[in-house]
Amino acid sequence: MASELIYAFRVMRLPLLDAGGAPIGKIEDLVVVPGRPGDAPRVLGFVASSQRRRIFVNAARVAELDSDGARLRSWDVDLNPFKPRPGEVQIGAELIDKHVGDETVSDVALRAATDGRSNWWEIAKIRLAKRSMIRRRPSYRLVDHDELPGLFEAPSSMVAEAARLRDMHPSDVAAVVRALPVSQRRQLAEAMDDERLADVLEELPEAEQLRLIEDLDLDRLIGVLDEMEYDDLADLLGEMPPHQRSAILAAMDEDEAEVVTRLLSYEEATAGGLMTPEIVILGPTATVADALAEIRNPDWTPSIASQVFVCQAPYKPPTGKFLGVVFMQRLLREPPRIELSRCVHTVPTVSPDVTDMEVFEHFASYDMLTLGVTDEGGHLLGAVSVDDVVDRMLGAGWRQRHRGVATATGAAS
Repeated sequence: MASELIYAFRVMRLPLLDAGGAPIGKIEDLVVVPGRPGDAPRVLGFVASSQRRRIFVNAARVAELDSDGARLRSWDVDLNPFKPRPGEVQIGAELIDKHVGDETVSDVALRAATDGRSNWWEIAKIRLAKRSMIRRRPSYRLVDHDELPGLFEAPSSMVAEAARLRDMHPSDVAAVVRALPVSQRRQLAEAMDDERLADVLEELPEAEQLRLIEDLDLDRLIGVLDEMEYDDLADLLGEMPPHQRSAILAAMDEDEAEVVTRLLSYEEATAGGLMTPEIVILGPTATVADALAEIRNPDWTPSIASQVFVCQAPYKPPTGKFLGVVFMQRLLREPPRIELSRCVHTVPTVSPDVTDMEVFEHFASYDMLTLGVTDEGGHLLGAVSVDDVVDRMLGAGWRQRHRGVATATGAAS
């Protein structure tokens, strides 16, 4: 397979197959990113049409690519619309028919590659076509990718790097960022889109977050901070000088600023300092079907999506009276039309001022993934998730200790 070539024009006619081999869409284009110096441009993923949507399928999620189609490794399909990003090149939309001197690009040949740990597809050859006034049919020739480096050039090296890091886990990207000189870190931050930069910031210590964003103008900074989780955002703002924090809060949406201000009022080493208000909350008359639809949202972390908090109205923290939770396992066992009031479990909660050590003990005692935080009136203020507990228990230096392993993983991929 490593020595065989497969042409992009052929790939762009193949079906997209689920893990069982059933067609679920059609490949429309291929997205490539420039390689690092000495490396061939790599296929980042595929643009496909599925359920009347144009989506992006990461190349790492494709198990096989042959004449039958592109078969996925798993049954999951991310149906978020495809959005072109700087540093990425679409073969069909941007390369095919592009002029190179007196020739045009007629096709691009891919080959499978591996380093023994991971597999990918990379650009091997470019097929060029040349038309002549004398001959009715064009003549063709194949050239190596490195003979035409300009086809895959990004506006800057950091734009190309941001594209290559697009679908790495944020913690691995954070490790790559830490390994860069400060100037290149900031260039990389400029090249990332708001959502991606927010994800990376959440994986960095607050001091490094501040250094990474200090050159961003206020409008860009607000756009990035809007994408962060409330608890991480509050932690970051808490480390900022008062004048900068005030300017950001004044520029934020009024409701969001109110939420963040409330989180900032809690001491760091307390349940309030650990909690997030972004949790799944429904009323007692909502159905099992309603709850399942809500926890399917891919934006929820696995720990937050593990249970639904049931409260009286209003349903945004601080809520009405907290009634209990319904765990995902229970939802899977009940008929869709059953109301949540018939499935509620009474569970312990903590007040926002209890110490983080007491929070740890609750998690250990009750085998929980998420712990509710309530005030004296029994209103739900938010919840502490197990990932934040682990993060706090490991201490401030754990990300630096993790850095060597993550950086090696990122370089290999």
